[in-house]
Amino acid sequence: MSKERIDKILSHEGFGSRKDIRKLLRNYEVLLNGKRVIDAGTLLDDQSDTLTIDGEEINLHKNTYLMMNKIMHTVSSNKDGEHQTVFDLLDDKYHTPYLQEHLHLVGRLDMDTEGLLLFTTDGALTHRLISPKSHVDKTYFCILEHSESEEHRKQIEQQFADGIEVGPDDNEPGFKCEPAAVIWASEEQTEKYLGNSSYQGDRPQTAILTIHEGKYHQVKRMFTAVGNKIIFLKRISMGDLQLDLSLPAGDYRELSQEEINLLHN
Repeated sequence: MSKERIDKILSHEGFGSRKDIRKLLRNYEVLLNGKRVIDAGTLLDDQSDTLTIDGEEINLHKNTYLMMNKIMHTVSSNKDGEHQTVFDLLDDKYHTPYLQEHLHLVGRLDMDTEGLLLFTTDGALTHRLISPKSHVDKTYFCILEHSESEEHRKQIEQQFADGIEVGPDDNEPGFKCEPAAVIWASEEQTEKYLGNSSYQGDRPQTAILTIHEGKYHQVKRMFTAVGNKIIFLKRISMGDLQLDLSLPAGDYRELSQEEINLLHN
């Protein structure tokens, strides 16, 4: 069990300098496990202790888990010189010095892709979710450029199930995909997954694709390999965690404990 000074922790959390923290301790009701704290040198354990300031609990570096319904035309990065990033959409409380250093994305989505995006400070969880050895399912709702005949849909299902070969893209070489599963979305599913979406175009053919990898432009390359093209892409689940479809595009929320447990299963 490691402990740190309360002034150091509160400074990392964005409450100001050590001098500012001493003033805060004098002028506000700061409670550590229910007892008033005045001494800036008080030690606390950021994993087990509870700290409140005027009744509001402070996140003491406990792991943060956020779900965002990513909107198109945003970059999955914390810095970009030209475009808005997904980190720009987060409230100021997620831009403290500590979180700026530790809060990161679990995988990425292309700039023109919407849907489920995870932020966390839990590095061990991130490693497990994105490791190729983990085979974590990632499911996408896709709108294709043109409709497919019933016969060709069956061929595509088989090709994806067998592991399709995809061609090179940009500087990335072609490769053989691991087996994947595709189903053809019903009108009801299409309406469901386009709810709270910024997409307003045509929908000649819709599909739901589940893959176990996350290689560069993989979903787009898979449909290109069977003679079609993605015109809209939205990630709807990762592992057992489903995108909250009530979240407007570009909005986010903290995960519930039940949802966090799903990610650790």
